[in-house]
Amino acid sequence: MKRSLLGALLLAVTPLPAGAANLVKTYSYFSINGSTLDDIEMQLSKRGPEVKSTGGRHPGATQMAFTTRISYAQTSKSCRIADAVVTVKVKVILPEWRRPRKADADVRLFWDTLSADIKRHEERHVEIARNHGRELEDALKATYPQRNCDAAKAKAAQITAAVLARHDQDQLRFDRVESVNFESRILRLLRYRTERIENGRLPPPA
Repeated sequence: MKRSLLGALLLAVTPLPAGAANLVKTYSYFSINGSTLDDIEMQLSKRGPEVKSTGGRHPGATQMAFTTRISYAQTSKSCRIADAVVTVKVKVILPEWRRPRKADADVRLFWDTLSADIKRHEERHVEIARNHGRELEDALKATYPQRNCDAAKAKAAQITAAVLARHDQDQLRFDRVESVNFESRILRLLRYRTERIENGRLPPPA
């Protein structure tokens, strides 16, 4: 197993403009070729999604767009948020290996382990976003009436900015932890998958 490949596979999340109780999720795939770990490393570096926040390409990414629909109720003395619906739209971008017949079994085993971990990583990004969307929706609905609707809108904007800032921080924190533990995690997963194959609980890599 190449340590350079392990060190290169740092996954990333790409936040897009605004924070989601409702979730709309789609998947997109990019193809990679090759029969060796060197080939896979080169293909991921060349064809992976480009992430603006890092300026590089990554083996997987999750793009997120948060939208908030708010309705207001006004009286002669105040204005309040009558309802708030938050939706997050995510696009998960994952690699798809067009594995050649000549690929060695250990390369196939590594790819099966790696691709499963990439998907798990990106799905966790989706979960973080959805949790913060719920937090935002609850916070908006819980606001007190304001003196007028301009003030109520300003309060909604303030709450939205604060929740989305926490969301971005949590996403970055998750990536940092995952990056630090990447090599040990993959090695542990490889051992676990190998043991299950040897015990007949998993089929050998195709």
